[in-house]
Amino acid sequence: MTLTFLLQVAVGGLLMGLIYALVAAGLSLIFGLMDVVNFAHGELLMLAMYATFVVWLATGLDPLLLLIPVALALFALGVAIYHLLMARALSVQFNRGMVQIFVTFGLAIFLRGAAQFTFGSDFKSVSTSLLANRTIDMGGIFVPLPQLAAGLVSLLAFAGLFAIGRTEFGRALEATREDREAVALIGIDRDRIFALGWGLGAAAVGIAGVMLATFYYVSPNVGATFALIAYVTVALGGFGSLFGALVAGLLIGEVEALTALLIEPSLKQVGMFVIYLAVLMFRPRGLFGTL
Repeated sequence: MTLTFLLQVAVGGLLMGLIYALVAAGLSLIFGLMDVVNFAHGELLMLAMYATFVVWLATGLDPLLLLIPVALALFALGVAIYHLLMARALSVQFNRGMVQIFVTFGLAIFLRGAAQFTFGSDFKSVSTSLLANRTIDMGGIFVPLPQLAAGLVSLLAFAGLFAIGRTEFGRALEATREDREAVALIGIDRDRIFALGWGLGAAAVGIAGVMLATFYYVSPNVGATFALIAYVTVALGGFGSLFGALVAGLLIGEVEALTALLIEPSLKQVGMFVIYLAVLMFRPRGLFGTL
């Protein structure tokens, strides 16, 4: 086991960790804003991947050209989900938390079933693109171009989210997060902020879905795999913390890669859960959480 080989493993874990972090960012944003766990988050990722696959199949457009259109479509879908479902769930006077759980869980089941009815259960993939089957030699470390591009896009997406946090809208998000009732007194429309927060969360997972589609299979159940990792990432980094999601995603990516190296690759998620349980025991609010 040479140093070059270990670096190869570490780079692979780093790039996948960036994808995990971006998927978790949308989930963390929504939770931090509304204290709602979106159980349909993985299905939004699945929809973005199917949208990329369908448009590529119909038009031959490279997935990279679909990055902005799919992100905008997921943004609109996130806003619609809030107005059509979540706003009603928030208006319930009794057992509001359970209603929110069942609404998002029911949406996940519906979206997964609709995808299976429409596309079947077979795995599908984008077989041709500008990035497909290309690697870059970085001093003896061979990096697949699709994963490298996905990692770079994830970093840019995080930079955009952090930049939004410094704007007036970002300050309105933070104020709504701190006290959702008091913000109405200073003229902030809480429903509008909630809707845009859902849109941003869905757009983030939409970007991740487009980039994943360049090198990962698409199926109705693909979202469940990444959703599970996203839940662990959010809890590990700290609920509501975007920076925590980024750090935890990178940590999980590296731990997963190292676990796959040391034991059976099929058990690569064992290390991730061991780390999560350790943090849960000694720091329940996560690495950077304040809740």
